[in-house]
Amino acid sequence: MFPIVHFGSGKEMTMGENQNEKTTVKWNKSVNVFGERLKRYPSLSWKVIWNVGHEDPRRVIHAFKVGLSLTLASLLYLLEPIYKEMGQSAIWAVMTVVVVLEFTAGATLCKGLNRGLGTLIAGLLAFMVGYIGNASSDRVSQAVIIGASIFFIGALATYMRFIPYIKKNYDYGLVIFLMTFNLIALSSYRVENVLKIAHDRLFTIAVGCAICLIMSLLMFPNWSGEDLHNSTAFKLEGLAKSIEACVNVYFYGETDSPEDSKSSEDPIYKGYKSVLDSKSIDEMLALHASWEPRHSRYCHKFPCQQYVKVGAVLRQFSYTVVALHGCLRSEIQTPRSVRAMFKDPCIRVAAEVSKVLIELSNSIRNRRHCSPEILSDHLHEALQDLNNAIKSQPRLFLGSKHKHNHANNMLKIAAAQVGQHGKASGFSLSSVKTDSSALLEWKTKRDSLMQSKENERKSLRPQLSKIAITSLEFSEALPFAAFASLLVETVAKLDFVIEEIEELGRLSGFKEFRAGDEIVVTCEEPLVDVSRNNLPSHGIE
Repeated sequence: MFPIVHFGSGKEMTMGENQNEKTTVKWNKSVNVFGERLKRYPSLSWKVIWNVGHEDPRRVIHAFKVGLSLTLASLLYLLEPIYKEMGQSAIWAVMTVVVVLEFTAGATLCKGLNRGLGTLIAGLLAFMVGYIGNASSDRVSQAVIIGASIFFIGALATYMRFIPYIKKNYDYGLVIFLMTFNLIALSSYRVENVLKIAHDRLFTIAVGCAICLIMSLLMFPNWSGEDLHNSTAFKLEGLAKSIEACVNVYFYGETDSPEDSKSSEDPIYKGYKSVLDSKSIDEMLALHASWEPRHSRYCHKFPCQQYVKVGAVLRQFSYTVVALHGCLRSEIQTPRSVRAMFKDPCIRVAAEVSKVLIELSNSIRNRRHCSPEILSDHLHEALQDLNNAIKSQPRLFLGSKHKHNHANNMLKIAAAQVGQHGKASGFSLSSVKTDSSALLEWKTKRDSLMQSKENERKSLRPQLSKIAITSLEFSEALPFAAFASLLVETVAKLDFVIEEIEELGRLSGFKEFRAGDEIVVTCEEPLVDVSRNNLPSHGIE
């Protein structure tokens, strides 16, 4: 027998051991990282839970209200005497509480009344259809009557859901109507006592809705109208802070580059973001507020639609603030030496605009009309000073003839350079020889010339762009001109904001302004984002 020799076995074993050691180290590192995350998980979870309640303590109260409501509704199922009377229908009370009870009283009223009316009308209609079907001579006729009624009523109710007014106010009620009608109408074909089914379900749903309404209206109620009112005041303060911060950053801070990706953490962005995203929230709160009873001290009707109009005007105003913020991220920036010439009047204009917005926020929060002199002489003086400062520097914005001729000369020189490079890189086909070596030499030369021509074109293109930009004298002041025009635009749009808020005060019965009503307002962060208090409904039942 010949001995078996293994070549390189020691090296292979060493490589395998190294691979195992790397795998072990990597696995130990992953386990350590997972362990560290697991240790931090309880503290992070508690921090999130605490912040949710700390932002708005009403969330904690609402959670206890839901728990208490579910306990009361479940008594219909847990107590033996009531269960013997109601049977399995008692569970509908619990399901009603889960679906109907919302954060605000208006949302609960909207859902509760929709559900109650939809169930009542559907039960009565299904009982009539069952009665007509039972009066027929045979089972086939009864099935035909029930099937035809389901088709007709289902198609009609679904078509009605497309009507804008019904879709806005009663869509949930129509869905409940469709579901209840089909359940009771179909049950009447197999069950003899359909009237008891309709009665039990209507009773348990009524009990569930009553529990929800009592909890929403009588126990620490949260009003949609109050949320809409407070969010409007906060939006005005946010816009005031954004405008003032924009101007301060433009003249004192470093402007942001277009590649800056921290816009979500930017205080300027935070100020107007809530206004841009407010359309659906305002409409939803206004809809729920229209269902709420008059609960104010003087029982004034809540002008929910006027709040929606104010929100629309504020969004139009915020578009100008967004453009003002965009000037900070422009590729072409005015030099600081030029900006310094107009710093004082611009800062004064921004300060006066912010003052007006804060005064409007103050008037809404305190439910009083704003001062008749809200557009003070200081704002007009600041605008006049800005206008005079711009007029005092006409050459920055108009340019001179000498510089214009110099720019044309620079462009002509650049064009001549391009023409010379084009001629230098050209070649004649008639000078090309026909033998193979010469042909190869010609191909190599042609490729190198084309490559050099392409490189020259790429280098000359940005050169021409720079010459074209720097040759325009007013390009230094052009970005500031855009910034100043947008700042003046905010002043022009203030009239529309003031007009809508004055109309809001008239409809809401705000108290008249008096000289002693001057209150110093500080721009505070909103306590809570009202949109986060609306929990989505993922299903009807």
